[in-house]
Amino acid sequence: MEFVVGKSIILKELGFVQGVVDRKTTIPVLSYVLIEAKDGELSFRGTDLDISVTTSCEASVKEMGAICIQAKKLFEIVRSLPDADITIKCNLQDQVAITCERSKFRMPWLGRENFPETQEFKGESVEIPAELMRTFINRTAFAITNEESRYALNGAKFELSSGEIRLVATDGHRLAFISSKGDFKTTKKLEVLIPRKTLAELLKLSAESNETIEFGSDENHIYFRVGKRLLSSRLLSGQFPNYELVLPKENQNRVTVDSNQIASAIRRVSLMADERSHLIKFDITTGQVNITSQAA
Repeated sequence: MEFVVGKSIILKELGFVQGVVDRKTTIPVLSYVLIEAKDGELSFRGTDLDISVTTSCEASVKEMGAICIQAKKLFEIVRSLPDADITIKCNLQDQVAITCERSKFRMPWLGRENFPETQEFKGESVEIPAELMRTFINRTAFAITNEESRYALNGAKFELSSGEIRLVATDGHRLAFISSKGDFKTTKKLEVLIPRKTLAELLKLSAESNETIEFGSDENHIYFRVGKRLLSSRLLSGQFPNYELVLPKENQNRVTVDSNQIASAIRRVSLMADERSHLIKFDITTGQVNITSQAA
């Protein structure tokens, strides 16, 4: 296999893939990225067996083929090279040569047959605005628990129907909920638990997109296609709490504040909050909100 590709082009795609590879795995190939070269295009695939990312870019392919290379090391090498074309060529001695101007590297590689198969995107898909999905993740992901033992809370609950989309996360102490009305053109109602890592990777994949995300699911997996990039993930299992029981139904106590002003005030007050509880106090009166904190 041999191909030539621009540094900025391959670096961008490797950045998406190397985020999901498992660097501390007992299965060595899971720390590798699968690169396939054919018909003027390179495809990249990385997985930790739970989450997979597949992407592609244009390249000058001189000899077609497929190899597996250590993802993190390849990413670091490419990032260190000058901004020029990079030639990658592998030989029969299990060595891949990486050349860019006067820089040369050699790395070991594995055959395509060593890389695990990943799930394909099939069935009905629903289009969701990328900006809407980014907003949903940014406003809920912080509430996902860090306790690995609480398996069902290690992600967010995603609900989709023809007229509404919801995302809910909780750690048992706080709850973040966001919803939006719209015509999402789906024939069935869906409720799934999406892992925290999947949401983080989706946020990266959609960071530069102002179009739509194609969403689909099957019994055990969920899929997000953002342009030429595909993110697939195993779903979380377990019982998510009935969050609707804690949402206020008839609460008429509402306060409208400037978001920038209150965010700045909270940041200042939190400097003096207790290091363990991080508690701050809101004292709300007519026309004024006082925010205070005190270290123990």
